[in-house]
Amino acid sequence: MKQISRREFLTATSLFGAGALVFGSESYKNIFARTRGFDLIIKNGFVIDGSGKREFLADIGIKDGKILAISKLNETDALQIIDVKGLKVVPGFIDIHSHTDSDLIINPKAESKIRQGVTTEITGQDGFSWGPIGGPELDLTLKNFKEEYGEVLNWRTIGDFLSDFSKRKFSVNIATMVGLGTVREFVVGLDDRPTTKDEILRMQNEVKKAIEEGAIGISTGLEYTPGSFASTEELIELCKAAPEFARIYSTHIRNEDNTVLEAIDEAIEIAKKSNSRLLISHLKVSGKSNWYKADAALEKIDKAIEEGLEVHADRYTYVAYHTNLSSLFPLWSRDGGTEKFLERLKDSSITNKIKEYVEKKVDNLDGDWNGVLISSVGKEEFKPYQGKTIKQISEDFGVDYFDGAVKVLLDAENQVMMMGFGMEEKSTEKILAHPRVMISSDAGSHAPYPPMNKSIAHPRAYGTFPRAIAKYVRERKICSLEEMIKKMTSMPADKLRFKDRGRLEVGKIADVVIFDYEKIQDKATFTEPHQYPDGIPYVIVNGEIVINNGEHTGAMPGQVIS
Repeated sequence: MKQISRREFLTATSLFGAGALVFGSESYKNIFARTRGFDLIIKNGFVIDGSGKREFLADIGIKDGKILAISKLNETDALQIIDVKGLKVVPGFIDIHSHTDSDLIINPKAESKIRQGVTTEITGQDGFSWGPIGGPELDLTLKNFKEEYGEVLNWRTIGDFLSDFSKRKFSVNIATMVGLGTVREFVVGLDDRPTTKDEILRMQNEVKKAIEEGAIGISTGLEYTPGSFASTEELIELCKAAPEFARIYSTHIRNEDNTVLEAIDEAIEIAKKSNSRLLISHLKVSGKSNWYKADAALEKIDKAIEEGLEVHADRYTYVAYHTNLSSLFPLWSRDGGTEKFLERLKDSSITNKIKEYVEKKVDNLDGDWNGVLISSVGKEEFKPYQGKTIKQISEDFGVDYFDGAVKVLLDAENQVMMMGFGMEEKSTEKILAHPRVMISSDAGSHAPYPPMNKSIAHPRAYGTFPRAIAKYVRERKICSLEEMIKKMTSMPADKLRFKDRGRLEVGKIADVVIFDYEKIQDKATFTEPHQYPDGIPYVIVNGEIVINNGEHTGAMPGQVIS
C-alpha cells in the first residue's frame, strides 16, 4: 500500500477546514477516499481486457467498486496503489459450472477458488439446486450436512437460498441455476415413469417461480436420478417455461461416453425446440473407445451454430471426472432413490446383471478399476477408503473388484464420491481450444485445513484456471493468452447476460485478477490436492482486495447475482 505524504494529507483536509480531522465519526481514510479520484489504482500492468484483443500497458483506477479509468493515471489521486509492473491484469474469472454453494457456509473465504482467480461462481448445476426442496434425497442431504458440520440449512426454495446468502458475507460472488432434477423430485418423486400433463404444469410453475426468485437459468444432470428419467419432450416443455432472459439450458448431457454424440444431438434438439441458449456442461468424450469422437462432437456444435443456435460448452483442465460412485451403475438399479438402490445391491438374483454393466463401463476407463479413485466418503468410520482406488480396496479385503465397489457403497450408504480417469490429453486439448468452449472447474471450494480438507478433493478445485494458462497456453500453446482469458471472463459473462462483469472497461464492476505469466502454476495433484497455485498475487472482488501479495485479507465483498 502507498503511504500518504504530509502534503497529500494537508491537501485532502484543506477542503474541510480545520475541523476536517473530526468530521463527525468519519475517519481520515474515508474523507481522503471521498475527496480524491480513486480508492485504488493498479499501476503499470499489462491489461488483458477480456475481449480477446491484444494486451496493452495501462493503469486502472477503481472507485466505489467500479472501474473509473483505464489510462496513465496520477498516483497521487488514490487512497491505495498497487504497482504491478510486469504482471498481467485481467477480469475476474467466472466459473460458469461450479459447485460452490453450501460449502460457503463453512468456508465463506472460498479459498481454493478465490486464490485461483475465481471471483464469480455459477452454481445449481447438473440438475441439482437448493430449491424447490421436498423429496427424500434432498432431505437426506440437509440431514447429512447438519450431522457433518453442525449447521441447519432451512432452505426450501431458491428464494430461501438466495435470501439467506444475501445476508451472509463471502469472498466471491454467487449466482444459481434451478435444477430440473430437483424440480422433478419435488413434483414427481424418485421413480422412473412418464409425467402427467398436470405434473408438467406443476414443474413449469416451479421453474417460473425459481426464476422469479432469482435463478438465472436451468440446469439438468441427465446421468443422475431422478433427472435422468425425464424425456426429451418433458425437458423441452420445462425449458419453455423460463422467461426469455433466463432461458439458458445448462446440461450435463444424457451420456458422455458410448452414446455421447446422440446425447449432444438431444441437447441441441431441446435448445432448438425451446428457443434456449445451450450450454453443454463439462464437454467430454469419456472412455478409451470413445476418444476419437471429439472431432464429431465439436462438428455437431459447429453445425448447430451455423444453423443459428447460440451454443457453448464448458470444460475443466483435467482428464479425470468427479462424480458419485453410483454413477457407474445402471440407471434402472438407481430407480427410486438410495434406499431401493442399496436393496438391489444386496439382491443376489440381479447383481450379476448389474455387474455385467458396471464392468463394461469400468473396462473403458484408463486403468480399469485402478482408474476409480475414492475421493469422499460420508460416513466417518469409512474415511480410510478415501485416497484409495477400488482395486486397492478390493485387494485389501480379498474380494472381486465389483464386490469391492458394492462393499464401499453399502458401508457408506451410497455417500461416496469418486474420480474416474476416463479422458485423454489429445481430445481434451481439442475441446479446450474450440472457440465456443469456456473454462469451468465443476468443483466446490475447499481449503487445506479442517473441515474443508476432510475429503480428497479433485485438483480442479484448486487449479483449474491457473492450469488453463500454465499448461494449455504457456506450455501447449493451444490458443493465445488473450483468447484463454476471454474463455474465463467475457465469454461466460455474455452467455449469462452479465452486462457489468467479465471485461475491464470503464463503468464495469471491478472484479480483477493480477498474475505473473511466467510463474502462474497449478500445484494441486490427485494425491496431494489441497495446494494453492503459485503466481497470483492479487485478486479484487467488487473493488476490494481479497488476495494481497498472495495472502487472503479476510475481506468478504462478494454479492448475490440474480
